[in-house]
Amino acid sequence: MSKVKIELNRAGVRALLRSDEMAALLRKKADAAAARCGDGYEAGSYLMPTRAVARVGAVTSEAKRDNLEHNTILKALK
Repeated sequence: MSKVKIELNRAGVRALLRSDEMAALLRKKADAAAARCGDGYEAGSYLMPTRAVARVGAVTSEAKRDNLEHNTILKALK
């Protein structure tokens, strides 16, 4: 067996994580998950200094209760 050494281009990875393309991909996934959750859930995205972030959250009290009882957001992400 040969030993393979992989060295990441750290600047390239950093640029990829902060790119507009990554933000758009994450937002698309978050929107799809929020749609699977139903009414009362919304998706959001923002850019941190180190990476793009997307989130799905329960907005209404009914959705919050539904998520607590059934883990709706977690199930929608699978």
